[in-house]
Amino acid sequence: MNYLAHAYLSFGIPEIVVGNLISDFVKGKQKLDYPDRIRTGITLHRAIDGFTDTHPVTRRAKSYFRAAYRLYSGPLIDVAYDHFLANDPNAFPEDAPLAVFTQKTYQQLAGWQDLFPDRFARLFPYMRDQDWLYHYRFKEGIFRSFAGLARRAAYMPGPEQACRLFETHYDDFEACYSEFFPELKDFAFRALERPE
Repeated sequence: MNYLAHAYLSFGIPEIVVGNLISDFVKGKQKLDYPDRIRTGITLHRAIDGFTDTHPVTRRAKSYFRAAYRLYSGPLIDVAYDHFLANDPNAFPEDAPLAVFTQKTYQQLAGWQDLFPDRFARLFPYMRDQDWLYHYRFKEGIFRSFAGLARRAAYMPGPEQACRLFETHYDDFEACYSEFFPELKDFAFRALERPE
């Protein structure tokens, strides 16, 4: 899953938010350098990714990108899922809007900046100032994320075809999200309740 989903699946607990969002930048035994609850967030992130990557619905969703993007179909779907989460009225009803959630997430993260891994420390100001989490709501935000992924990935083809495929199969991607995400939310909640 991508940033918005990992933040959402931290269930509002600041240390879990931090661990969940920095996890991709924490390698191997570096995890042991963090306080217990942040380590729990790192572990939760990895459990969420494992559940997502092996789920049959995600495999179906990745199939739309696979011919053109091969191994990068997974990261593309992670970004696509964030779009549907950002527009999900069950996740962000009118009385608890996405904009409020994203600003709260940045505030929670900002309180722990001293512990950020270097790469996340460099990324965070852009995430906050450009409000990445909110802009996943819009196709243009997703397309910018696809382009950013292509810039960072040495062997990924350009993002243009990914954008076209996202538009062409939009309803199919949304159906995959709707089938998959409630299961993921339940899994993440149960994983957080289990001791490491």
